[in-house]
Amino acid sequence: MNLLKKLVVRDREFYKRVLTLALPIAMQSLITIGVNMLDTIMVGRVGETELSATSLANQFISIYHIFCMGLGMGASVLVSRYWGMRDQEQERAMNALKKTICIMIRLTVSLALLFALLTLFIPGSIMKMYAVEEGIISNGIVYLQYSVVTYFFLGLSLVCTIVLRSVGQVHIPLFVSIGAFFVNFLANYGLIFGHFGLPRMGVAGAALATLIARIFEASIICGYLFFVDKKIRFRLRDLAMKTGDLLGEYVRISIPVLISDGILAIGNNTVAMVIGRLGESFVAANAITSVTQQMSSVMIQGVCQAGGIVTGQTLGEGNREKAQEQGYGFLGFGLALGVVSAAFILAVSGPIIRSYNVSAETARMAEQLMESISLIVIFQATNSIMTKGVLRGGGDTKVLMIADNIFLWALSIPLGILAGFVWKLSPFWIYAALKFDQIAKAVWCVLRLHSRKWIKKINTGKEQAS
Repeated sequence: MNLLKKLVVRDREFYKRVLTLALPIAMQSLITIGVNMLDTIMVGRVGETELSATSLANQFISIYHIFCMGLGMGASVLVSRYWGMRDQEQERAMNALKKTICIMIRLTVSLALLFALLTLFIPGSIMKMYAVEEGIISNGIVYLQYSVVTYFFLGLSLVCTIVLRSVGQVHIPLFVSIGAFFVNFLANYGLIFGHFGLPRMGVAGAALATLIARIFEASIICGYLFFVDKKIRFRLRDLAMKTGDLLGEYVRISIPVLISDGILAIGNNTVAMVIGRLGESFVAANAITSVTQQMSSVMIQGVCQAGGIVTGQTLGEGNREKAQEQGYGFLGFGLALGVVSAAFILAVSGPIIRSYNVSAETARMAEQLMESISLIVIFQATNSIMTKGVLRGGGDTKVLMIADNIFLWALSIPLGILAGFVWKLSPFWIYAALKFDQIAKAVWCVLRLHSRKWIKKINTGKEQAS
């Protein structure tokens, strides 16, 4: 009963602050998911093989995406804390903030180069990790070949967006995403099907359309941060600044986030490999379910990122008790949003499945996967807001790195393999097994929050700051 009371924060300003940050982020996530959904629907109209190939090729690109999220969210822990410190020690805090951005961008570009080279030289080997059917592999290779340059624009727009959000600038990325949505839609419509006098390119057209949208997005976001922004005042010339005195602190806080998200990405791709070997119908059903689940979780993602920002800024102001109280408030947010997301999935699953041009077998599998994820999403919402938001915002990145991967590698992946290939359970239970880490993590993060051990000290590269 005492815990239930803690889940409601008696401070209207807290909820106002969270929603001010979360709603634009959620809207931007919805637009991004809308782009992904348009891609899957349009490619699905070409054929089920093409849909499966595009979905699995994007699994590899999602490894890079998650690595960049790790770099960006790791930097966000520092940026939010330094932004909260600016009233006490402005010059030192803002200098540390700029150095953090500089390190983040350098690492993002280096990572993009690595993934671009892998995609350029071994696309066949990449696709063979996910599929055995020749049709899926050959179409996936085509998609990857047209995605080589996409990494650079995707990474830069993603990490720069996270930095802008960390200081409260959430509307610029939202407006850019709206523009990117229409650019992607028109490019997809023209290049996949051959409209507007453009060649009919199918899978290759989908990849090229995504590249065009990413170029549009990165040009405006990075242009704003480097040349227009008046809050951070980070400029292109600052990319050459010396960052040695802050590198250790960046590594201590941000690299565990990168490692955690990176190993998690590899784990999720292992899950994708398991799914890829369950047959083309299961792969297509999973692609449909994943987009629907992402649509249901846009507000969860908004509150998740708001949790990291608000927690970091509150701790930067030196108010630990307030951060602990807000942590329970975010836990309440997670439970409530999880229930809403579950209801949403069950309500829209039928119309969404019917919008795809898939076989009856795939449609039946998709129905089972939708039912399964509607249960899992309640736990996923709770642990996402806590682990990727509050606990990460508190600097508890090393412990999160360990916990994330223990639950995935020790529970979900072994259970998924057993359920699919040994026990040969129904799609409902296979999917539940593959997502079982979400349930275990939700229980663990409540215990971690209650322990108060998640609040860590962060310094500016010179001396300790709380």
